[in-house]
Amino acid sequence: MKAMILAAGRGTRMRPLTDHCPKPLLQVGGKPLIVHHLQRLRACGITDVVINVSYRAEQIMSALGDGTAFGMHIAWSREAAPLETGGGIRQALPLLGGAPFLLVNGDVWCDLAPDELPGLGDDLARLVLVDNPTHHPRGDFHLDAEGRVHPEGEPRLTFAGISLLDPALVADEPAGAFALAPLLRRAMTEGRISGHHHRGTWVDVGTPERLAELDRRLRG
Repeated sequence: MKAMILAAGRGTRMRPLTDHCPKPLLQVGGKPLIVHHLQRLRACGITDVVINVSYRAEQIMSALGDGTAFGMHIAWSREAAPLETGGGIRQALPLLGGAPFLLVNGDVWCDLAPDELPGLGDDLARLVLVDNPTHHPRGDFHLDAEGRVHPEGEPRLTFAGISLLDPALVADEPAGAFALAPLLRRAMTEGRISGHHHRGTWVDVGTPERLAELDRRLRG
C-alpha cells in the first residue's frame, strides 16, 4: 500500500511560527512533525509515500529528499497554488496508482498504527474517527453500530484526518482546487463510507499552543 501525506497548506493558524518555516517541518518531540508520520508509516511496512507541497515547498523537499534516509521512497506532487484536499489528491493520482491508499493530514499527530485498519471492500473510504476534542465539541460525523459513517446523527465523532481512500472517489473530478468533504458526504449518503473509532492519542496540531502541549507530552 502507498500513503499520501497532505503538506501543501500555508499553516496560517500557526503564525508566526510558519512565517519562515513550513508547518510540516515544525519541531515536536525533537523532530519535524512530518517525520513522525514517515516513521510510523515505515514501522508498519509502508515505504512508498506521496507528499503534496506548495508553501515553502523547496524547504520541505530539501529536508526530506527522496526518502532514503527514512528507508522509504518519497514522490513529490508540487502545487503552484494549494489545490485543497480533494484537488491535491486528484493531481497526485498518477503517483498513487489505482489501488486504495492511506491518506494522512500532515498537521495531526496520532498513535494509530495504520495496519490496524481493515481493507475497504466495496467502500470508497474508511475514515478514522476520534472522540471530540474541546476545540471541536460538535464533531463531524456519526458512526453507527455497523461501522457505517453518516453526515448526520448522534453521537458524533471527529474526523482524525486519517483515512483509507479509493482513488475512484476523486478520479472523475475535474482538475483544479476542490474540497474532499462534499465527496465524502455524498458517498456517505450512498452507504459507501465506513469508519474506525480510534480511542488512542490524537492531536490536531493546528495552533502554536497545541504544538507546544504535544511537544511537552512527547518529551515527558
